[in-house]
Amino acid sequence: MSKPLEATALAQFVAATAGRNMTKAAYVAVVTSIVLMILLSIESAYNALHFWINALLFACLVFFIFEWVVRLRQAILGQRVVPYLLSVRGIVDAASAIAVPLALALGTSPKTAWLLGVLWLLKVIPGIRGLRQLRRVLVQESGPLLSVLVIFLMVLFLASVAVYFLERDVQPATFGNIPAALWWAVATLTTTGYGDVVPITPLGRVVAAFVMICGLGVFGLWTGILATGFAAETRRDNFLKTWETVSKVPFFAALGPAAIADVTHMLRTMDLPARTMIIRKGQVGDCMYFIATGEVEVHLPGKKVRLGEGAFFGEMALLGNNLRSANIATTRVSKLLVLDLVDFRVLMARHPDLSTTIDAEAKRRELENK
Repeated sequence: MSKPLEATALAQFVAATAGRNMTKAAYVAVVTSIVLMILLSIESAYNALHFWINALLFACLVFFIFEWVVRLRQAILGQRVVPYLLSVRGIVDAASAIAVPLALALGTSPKTAWLLGVLWLLKVIPGIRGLRQLRRVLVQESGPLLSVLVIFLMVLFLASVAVYFLERDVQPATFGNIPAALWWAVATLTTTGYGDVVPITPLGRVVAAFVMICGLGVFGLWTGILATGFAAETRRDNFLKTWETVSKVPFFAALGPAAIADVTHMLRTMDLPARTMIIRKGQVGDCMYFIATGEVEVHLPGKKVRLGEGAFFGEMALLGNNLRSANIATTRVSKLLVLDLVDFRVLMARHPDLSTTIDAEAKRRELENK
């Protein structure tokens, strides 16, 4: 490899490392370190492979130190040193680079010091999309979650007072005061049954059962709130992605936000690999397609026509001629937006200008293909 190519590859690697996302090399280093730490704890494996285990762990450490230095330099150049150092990513990067060398410098045995390499696993967390989504759900659903928690704490305290009143004379060692009864109530929720101590009085048993039922209800409510929040967040993400795709199609770009939202709800997306047949000649058609990304090839008599991003096809099936007139296949990986016949009619009724545009383009193509 020539020096210019090597310099370009190194520059790209440094630029990727300086970014916020994990690089492929970082993922390899994290996975390698996990395997090595597991081998480190197996005495027979460590005795047989201690040289390679230590060498590879040092290599992982050097990589994470390099990654920290590159990001720190990027923060200095951008005059964002303090925000970076105080951010979660900055703290994790610093701990990943410093923890093991510091432990070794303080005289900790290598096998123990290398266990601090578990901090390297934390570097993966900021890149996990689901965790960012969970954070948004927790923020958006914080009101209902806190409301359920407050109500439950009130019930828990009232139940603790009740069981203290009922059991204090029978079991003074366990229910001699309200804090002790409260601790018993918490233990009842986190263990199977009533924990280590069972109320003796009949009413005490009723209160204990009530506490357990409330606990199960709270966890069930929290699960339902989070599940609903996740479902809503997923729908929101999908809607925004489709919106972005729709806005790139020229025939939709001129529409206002309300109209684009209307179209977005009607369209469904198709992700297709290269050389996939979409339409076969002679088939009955009931939908039209818009090309969001990629390219398709139309097989016409005596020629082939390629349509790229922003184009559409299959509209004749919705404008009266429902028999497909040509074979159409993708030439590369493509994303298509599909508009079904029923939704097409509703859309054209709501937006006559769009109907005129599609009709004019269809007539132009019909003349062109003769």
